[in-house]
Amino acid sequence: MDMSRLPKAAQLASLGERAPRWRPGLARAKQGVRHSEIFASIDDAGGAACALALALDNLRHMVTDRLEEKPLLWVQDELSCKRSGRPYRPGLPQELRHRLIHVAARKPEDALFALEEGMRCRDLACVIGEIAGNPRALDLTATRRLSLAAEKHGVPLFLIRHDARADVSSARMRWNVRSAPSPQPRWNPAAPGQPTWHAELFRARTHAPGEWILRDDGQALVAERPAAERATTPDHGDLAGAAGAGSLAAL
Repeated sequence: MDMSRLPKAAQLASLGERAPRWRPGLARAKQGVRHSEIFASIDDAGGAACALALALDNLRHMVTDRLEEKPLLWVQDELSCKRSGRPYRPGLPQELRHRLIHVAARKPEDALFALEEGMRCRDLACVIGEIAGNPRALDLTATRRLSLAAEKHGVPLFLIRHDARADVSSARMRWNVRSAPSPQPRWNPAAPGQPTWHAELFRARTHAPGEWILRDDGQALVAERPAAERATTPDHGDLAGAAGAGSLAAL
């Protein structure tokens, strides 16, 4: 079928039907997802926690020599440090506590420089970054540089965008994340539950958009569809709802 002859709405719907739904471990084993953005409130630590869970899931399915020995680079701009706090080493997964390298940057420009330089180092397992708002330095050109560095050198980047608008970006996967209620522990109802997040994948190069409840059970990332979504017929990313009564070209 010649896709160019179809209306734009039909092209998008067809692509959505053919794209696989994301699930933990779906990324290609040798490459994985190289550049992801996670949008979250700066007052919700769930954004950083979910980014770390996604990074660990990506690393588990990558085929890389000495991956279990490589350090993790974590870069924060000044506002992220002040509002969300620095990574708490004892609270990290045990296999990462002795491998964390933390960089506190004064300006977003410095944070972007550290992120790009980190991805050029093949001795890193991955890079996690935190940048608040929509600084002028983080434009489309900057995101392209990050994507190219991540893909060229094989070091994944998970960039947390605190209180930011979803502006133009070359990131391969883009998520909206917020904390969700944890399931009650089986043996001790008063104990803390497993870390849980509501995650919406609203843009991806190789996956259809969708929403998931993600949980870190200490061994792997577990994903299930939200209860309300499971009770309805799957859609194609709310394409019809976004179009409304007007033409798609007018949006």
